[in-house]
Amino acid sequence: MSDESHHEKALGGQLLASVSRSFYLTLKALPRELREPISLAYLLARTADTIADTTAVSTELRLQLLTAFDQLIQGGTADCLEPKEFAQRVRDKFATHQSDPAERALMEHTQESLAWLGTMSGGVLSNIRAVLATIISGQQADLTRFPSADPLHSLTTAAELDDYTYRVAGCVGEFWTGLCFSEMSGVFAPGATLDEAIALGIRFGKGLQLVNILRDIGKDATLGRCYLPADEWSAHGLTIEQIQRDPACLRPVWQAWFDIGAEHLRAGLRYLQLLQHGKLRYATALPLILGVRTLAHLRKATDAQLLAGVKVSRLDVAKVLLDTTLSNSPEGLARLFEKQWSA
Repeated sequence: MSDESHHEKALGGQLLASVSRSFYLTLKALPRELREPISLAYLLARTADTIADTTAVSTELRLQLLTAFDQLIQGGTADCLEPKEFAQRVRDKFATHQSDPAERALMEHTQESLAWLGTMSGGVLSNIRAVLATIISGQQADLTRFPSADPLHSLTTAAELDDYTYRVAGCVGEFWTGLCFSEMSGVFAPGATLDEAIALGIRFGKGLQLVNILRDIGKDATLGRCYLPADEWSAHGLTIEQIQRDPACLRPVWQAWFDIGAEHLRAGLRYLQLLQHGKLRYATALPLILGVRTLAHLRKATDAQLLAGVKVSRLDVAKVLLDTTLSNSPEGLARLFEKQWSA
């Protein structure tokens, strides 16, 4: 008998793989108890993300539909819209604007994703709703802070950036850890507390999001976004006009947040070392090792390479997959972490 539910079979295969890319390796490696709720939460989060990122649609409508989506996820009605009506609006207003076939398919399956959510119950449902509420609030804040590509807009303080990284990724570490404690036994080392694991999981998620911000500094600037805090870059005498002309001028601030990201990922390594469940440790290690590998590439990137966008190649991904498989012990993963960091 298959461990997969009907909805997981329908949505958790090709669609999930096409929108999650390398993270799909993590999702499929998860133990059965965690695979379905985390896959569903990821699919819902990616749906919200695509709604938020569809710039061909007005900011007002994107904010309106994000609010409606959150209302439906929380078990209410979306401004008097039922899931079927909401899904039809998403198809009509968003699907046709997606150049990526996977994103278009995602917009066409919103009703099925909500139906999958309807099969969840108890603590799993509460955890999914809580993490989606936090993620969607981060996306709504993004749309409010960055209303257009011109002129460039920036986050103001380090506290804003820290809050943003929590809302879009750190909360995922909290969600993931909560499910581990509630749905499985013997996952963490004896003596490890829920609070300790959650604190490390949040930092792990924040670190992965900082990797994305550091990697996408050039791309974000073209979209009118600067996530590095204004009070830090203005202290270096920089102006919005300079950043818009040449985002590489942010290097001094970029380097400071590079160091913070690296420390957050080291907290992720400590999180891994608390895990006793081998399959879960392996699934959790994949994004960590890929994140460290990306930071190692970023550290050596020239300004031109940084602005063009630094990516881990498919060959790198395949190698990380193999190395993580062969190193799946607390000691082995610590060695692999250091090897990637110094590469």
